[in-house]
Amino acid sequence: MNQNNNLVIYILSDSIGETGEQVAKAGISQFSVEDYEIRRFPFITEKQQIQEVLWEAKQEKAVIVFTMVVEDLKNFLVEEAEKNGIPYVDIMTPLVNTLGGVLSNNPRREPGLIRRLDEKYFKKVEAIEFAVKYDDGKDPRGLKKADIILVGISRTSKTPLSMYLAHKNLKVANVPLVPEVNPPKELYEVNPKKIIGLTTNPLKLIEIRQERLKALGLKHEANYASMERILAELDYAEAIMKRVNCPVIDVSTKAVEESASIILEIFREIGYKFNNGISKY
Repeated sequence: MNQNNNLVIYILSDSIGETGEQVAKAGISQFSVEDYEIRRFPFITEKQQIQEVLWEAKQEKAVIVFTMVVEDLKNFLVEEAEKNGIPYVDIMTPLVNTLGGVLSNNPRREPGLIRRLDEKYFKKVEAIEFAVKYDDGKDPRGLKKADIILVGISRTSKTPLSMYLAHKNLKVANVPLVPEVNPPKELYEVNPKKIIGLTTNPLKLIEIRQERLKALGLKHEANYASMERILAELDYAEAIMKRVNCPVIDVSTKAVEESASIILEIFREIGYKFNNGISKY
C-alpha cells in the first residue's frame, strides 16, 4: 500500500505502453514532485488482467493512465475504475474520436500500430544502409546477406536500382562486371535465384558514357565510351550472366521504377522469398 503518500501511476496498454508513460512524465514535470513511481503494464489482452491491476492500484491509491484502443477492454477498464473510485486518464479516446470526426472514418482499433510503423521505418533505413555499404562491389561478403544481387557493366543503373529497391525494405548488393577484373567468388556461391543481370543497348550506353565523361571534364574519345570497349564489356557481362544462369533485363529504355517492377515480378514468378522477415523457401 502507498504508505508514504507518494504519487504512483499505473500505465496500462494493449501495446507496450510507452506513449502513456511519456505523457505521464510530461504531466508530472509540471509539478514539483520528486517522489513518484511509474509502473507499466503492457500488452493487456484480457479483462482479468485489468481486474488484477486495478485491485493493486486501489490498494496503492494509484492513478491509472491508459492507452487502450481495443474498445471492449477500454470500456471495461473505465467501468471498473469508476466502480472502484480509481482516478484515471484515457489518453487515446479523445484524440481518436476527434480524428475520426475530422477524417469521417472509423479507427482500426488495433494495438501496436505505431510500433509496427517504426519497425518498418527502421527496416527501410537498414536496407538503405546496406545498399550503400555493398554498392559497386565494395565488399563481396555482402552478397551472401543480400536479398537481391544486381550485376552489370558500368552505367546500367545498378546503384539507382539498388537504392530504389532498398526503399522497399530489400537488401540489395550490386557487382560491376569489368573484363579486367574477375567477379568475386561469392557471386558463384550464392543462390543464383537472387541474381539479376542488367544489360543495355550499346548505342544508348555510348551516349550515357559520353555525357559522363563530359561531366568529368574528359574527352569523348576515351576508351570508356568507345563502341569497341562497350561491346567487349557487354560480351564479357553476358558470359558471366550465362554462367550464373540469372535473368537479364535490358534497362536501356526503362525508367528505374519500371526495371524495379520487372525485377520484383521475376521473383514473384519463381516463388523466391526474401530474407526480410520471410523464410527463403
